[in-house]
Amino acid sequence: MSSGLPHARAECAPPAHEQRPSRARNRVIFFAITLSIITYIDRVCISKAAPQMMEELGLTKDQMSLAFAAFAWSYALFEIPGGWLGDKIGPRLVLMRVVIMWSIFTALTGWAWGLASLVVCRFLFGMGEAGCFPNLTKAFTIWLPQGERVRAQGIMWMSARWGGAFTPLLVVWVLTFMTWRWAFVTFGALGVVWAYFFFRWFRDNPRQHPSVNAAELALLGEAEKNAGSHGDVPWAKFLASGTVWLLWLQYFCMAYSWYFYITWMPTYVDERFPSLGEWDRALLNCIPLFFGGLGSIFCGLVSGPISRSLGTATTRRLMAVIGLIGAAATLVLATKLENPLFAMLAVGLASFGNDLAMPGGWGACMDVGGKYAGSLSGSMNMMGNLGGGVAPIVVTWVLGLPGGSWDINLYMFAGVYLIGAVCWFFIDPVTPLEAQDQCKS
Repeated sequence: MSSGLPHARAECAPPAHEQRPSRARNRVIFFAITLSIITYIDRVCISKAAPQMMEELGLTKDQMSLAFAAFAWSYALFEIPGGWLGDKIGPRLVLMRVVIMWSIFTALTGWAWGLASLVVCRFLFGMGEAGCFPNLTKAFTIWLPQGERVRAQGIMWMSARWGGAFTPLLVVWVLTFMTWRWAFVTFGALGVVWAYFFFRWFRDNPRQHPSVNAAELALLGEAEKNAGSHGDVPWAKFLASGTVWLLWLQYFCMAYSWYFYITWMPTYVDERFPSLGEWDRALLNCIPLFFGGLGSIFCGLVSGPISRSLGTATTRRLMAVIGLIGAAATLVLATKLENPLFAMLAVGLASFGNDLAMPGGWGACMDVGGKYAGSLSGSMNMMGNLGGGVAPIVVTWVLGLPGGSWDINLYMFAGVYLIGAVCWFFIDPVTPLEAQDQCKS
């Protein structure tokens, strides 16, 4: 009777207890890291190129905010379909297709000729990127044992944030060699290269990969049960779960405030500190996402040791509450500081606090969703990006009010962060939906 393993491995490999586990799952984390970097380069580059784009295309701030929002809204609307597809047909096919799709529309952004074409390109770009993180999360549920998942999420989000953090410097450097139009084409090419190598290597089931030995399969434990196709997503269970609703709300709050860092942040720095040079402002723009990356990896690294003392659920709540309250406090502090470096370090600490909560939220989607992790994480990311779609428009609306200012926007971001912190007091971030049903019955 066939074991399901490739013949050569089945015939020649020693018993699992005599083997050292292979490390193929580390390659999955590597693909997640590199794609996260590419994802954030492609989405953040427009914020730094925005002044040149607005000048050449004749756009106002209000019009440019529509382009920012078009990405966020399409990203939100297609999160659930992207996650559902990963649950149904597996992340391999979905990731290959969506990465190529968004790479094409990243390149086409460079050939926009007006507001309408720019909005369409950014909407379709967001449609493609919507499938990224739900399907990387799905891949983690298949390829990683439970104890390694939050650490992997921390590493992945650190990479994403750092990719975005250094994008302003990258864009400034690239624009010394080419126009903003060709810069978008260059960035779009990165994703196509990634999709080629990923599709060749990755498999939706570790059992089907020749690099995985029996010992590593044993280490994965029950993760393999998440590899099957599951098109029958239990939406009724999602809607009936208080934990799911609170996960959605806290992520809405986080993304609403966080979208400032990847949309209007360069303009905020330019207008608040106009005496600084171009490279000085670019360096300041790196701080929020760089600190966000530190928050993600810090959470990923310390969650394991703390969980062994306090338990996983308490650890995730603690990280999120401390992080979001800290984010609110440091945004308020930023409004009081006149020194450019100190003010942006305060904003950076807010981003650190934001991302201290990030791995725990995605870890909750993996544990609560189980085999439906792609759909649940997609729905959470959808709710978050609905907040992200609202934020750029609200920012310009506030600035246009009598007495409106950047400081008022920062106060509003701080207030929304506090709402997110309150949610975490009532979230059960570890109990699977199926077990919750059994407890109710």
